[in-house]
Amino acid sequence: MSMNNKQRWMGGVVLLGGGVLLAALLLKGKEEIHQKQSQIAPVEQVQQRNQMAAGEAIQLQPLTVDVATEKRLLEEQKRSREKAVAEQEAKAADFLRMQQQAEADAARKAAEEYAAMNARRGATAQEGSDIPPELVQDEKTKAKLNAADQKKVEQQQTEQKKLEQQQVQQKQKAEAEKKLVEQKQKLDAEKKIAEQKRKEAEVEKKAEQEKRLQAQEEAKRKAEVQVEVEKKKAELDKKAAEDKKHKAQEDAKKKAEAEKARTLLENGDKQWMVQVALAANEANADALASKLRAKGYKVTRSQTSKGIRIMVGPSKDRDSADVARKKITSDVSLGLKSAWVMDWVPLDQR
Repeated sequence: MSMNNKQRWMGGVVLLGGGVLLAALLLKGKEEIHQKQSQIAPVEQVQQRNQMAAGEAIQLQPLTVDVATEKRLLEEQKRSREKAVAEQEAKAADFLRMQQQAEADAARKAAEEYAAMNARRGATAQEGSDIPPELVQDEKTKAKLNAADQKKVEQQQTEQKKLEQQQVQQKQKAEAEKKLVEQKQKLDAEKKIAEQKRKEAEVEKKAEQEKRLQAQEEAKRKAEVQVEVEKKKAELDKKAAEDKKHKAQEDAKKKAEAEKARTLLENGDKQWMVQVALAANEANADALASKLRAKGYKVTRSQTSKGIRIMVGPSKDRDSADVARKKITSDVSLGLKSAWVMDWVPLDQR
């Protein structure tokens, strides 16, 4: 009888220990999931703060990269949560299986003990018709212990159901949070797309304004250039007209002078001169003129563009001038090897 009670107490302790161990493991799994979610949340917050801080620096980055990165992070978080939940469910199933095995072992041992006790009780009944009082007391104790064990089992089952409900609620809460995060990320992505489109529209509008201003400036510059060209053209036309007028005046003047000279040559008195030299400077001209005057010749000088012309005369006709030329060239003291006769008109008579 004492061995039977001991085995019953051991079965109850095993059941109670298994329940406590299961509850502890479930609470530990819950804390691990909470810690993982707490670790993931700061990472997401840091990523969001980094994205907000670097918002101006990544304005030109394609939006699809941010969306793809966020999707990848969400998938990783989802896989982490699903893995944690699966691990927790596997642990709970293992402990439940261990508890059921312990309960089955305890029930089997109790059945064996009960069968052995009935066998002993039958043997005792054969010896005497009355049941010993201690056996009656043992049956009452056994009934009380069975009721306590049943109550504990029911309490453990109730706690198990509560834990399962909490896991379902946590899973539903995680899914709801995931949906909220996805909706928020979707709204953020749509907001970013709208902001990017707005900025692109502003850039296009600004570029259009700059293009229009450049076109106006170009038209203004072309108009100014055209005005300047027309002004220069007018000045050139005016200068050309003045040059043409001046040239016409010069041509008319030259023509008049030529006509006057021709008239003098044809109608006036011709004076024949003998040109004996063309001096390069005044000193040479003076020296040659002094030699000729010393010989009794009348000397006339005329300034030209090539030098100073030295002439002897004038003579009334060409023959007289030619006689003077020959006389001058044959005079060795003068040293003039060449001379020629020319009809000459003084400048004041031209």
